[in-house]
Amino acid sequence: MIRLALALLLLAALPAAAHAQVLTLDEVLRSSATNAPAILEAIARERWADGRRLSAEGAFDTLFEGDAQSRLLGYYDGTVVEARASRPFANNGGGLYAGYRASRGEFPVYEDKAFTNRLGEVKVGAVFSLMRDRLVDERRTKLGLAGRDIELARLDREMVAIGVQRRAVGAYQLWVVAGMRVGVYRDLLALASERQKSIERQITLGARPEILGTENRQNIVRRQTLLIRAEQELASAANALSFYLRDADGEPVTPGPERLPGAFPELRLPPLGGDLARRIDRPDLETILVRLDQAAARRQLAENDLQPRLDLRAEAAKDVGPVGLGGSSRTPAEAIVGVRFSLPLERRQARGRVAEAVAEADGLRLRRQLIEDQILVEVNDLAIQVGAAERLVALAGDETALANRMAEAERRRFQLGASDFLVVNLREESAADARLRQLDAEYRRSASRAELVAATVDRAQLGL
Repeated sequence: MIRLALALLLLAALPAAAHAQVLTLDEVLRSSATNAPAILEAIARERWADGRRLSAEGAFDTLFEGDAQSRLLGYYDGTVVEARASRPFANNGGGLYAGYRASRGEFPVYEDKAFTNRLGEVKVGAVFSLMRDRLVDERRTKLGLAGRDIELARLDREMVAIGVQRRAVGAYQLWVVAGMRVGVYRDLLALASERQKSIERQITLGARPEILGTENRQNIVRRQTLLIRAEQELASAANALSFYLRDADGEPVTPGPERLPGAFPELRLPPLGGDLARRIDRPDLETILVRLDQAAARRQLAENDLQPRLDLRAEAAKDVGPVGLGGSSRTPAEAIVGVRFSLPLERRQARGRVAEAVAEADGLRLRRQLIEDQILVEVNDLAIQVGAAERLVALAGDETALANRMAEAERRRFQLGASDFLVVNLREESAADARLRQLDAEYRRSASRAELVAATVDRAQLGL
């Protein structure tokens, strides 16, 4: 029987414990990092960039071509069938190719090249870029730029995620402080309600005037109004927090007041001082470096276009099978070597692109310097705010302790008849105001710490 009773008590306690589970900042950040629409959108942009890189790789795909033609009318009846496969080099502007060609019938003398032996002609060859397109060409540059676009998309996703998580921390902190304010007003109302019972007993005994009960009821109504306003702010804060707190399906979840924690989340501060701003791994700074790499790649491509084109072509061909109508001259193997040279004389297009790339790189370097200076000022300012907030919290705590002592002493004097209702009411409200100021100071300290955590990109504390 004892075991059965214990089991029933445990089962009865489990739902209440689960229902009252405290909502932690880690839970909010995990939910936000997984389900926040802005982060999911940034992930989609990263996939889009990955698709563009795959598209750029398509420039190096093997290409198969086929061609066939036949004379249906006229003196000649020649038919030619040809197939060709080609593939660009990954480290040179040229490429490899191979083909097969077979013909039947007769061709005019000006198409003598169309004749093959009975089993056709097999051909292989290669083209090598010796000057322009040797080290860099448009295909390789586009592939490199597409790879860098993936990096930019990843950094953009990180920047979006950092911003979302910072706002999630802020929404959680506002929800917590709103809940604490409700607690202060609820305690203040409870004091007036308890006093009303005591006053009514004393009025019944003739120890207090009846007007005192009316005055205290007026005070209760005013404190109820303050409580309702605080509860409204708490509901609004919970609604704002639901944008970041979501279920497994991504739907917003509004936390109830029973899930409120008893204190602000503890955020660790980074080691301040020294060259903190220089040691921060910020995605916006990395983005500038990636864009500088892209500008350098575009400049190299433009400088490549300033060079003359000199291509070397080497080809080997062999007709196979019995001699065809073209004669025995097709049978021996052939080896052909050729060169092609071209040079744009003015090259203004390429020179213009070089100037564009140089100017872009100069602007990006200046932009990086600007961002570094902004980070330095921002981090130092946040460090100052954190230090001041710590001191304000300590002072607010001392003020609250003193105000509570005064209020408690005044309540004892009122119970003994040595104080008046107006004074004890003022003492209680002064203590409540001191507690509210302490909460505001603790909130500002927590918020400034969160700002510093976000500014220094502490991924672990941001749930990333």
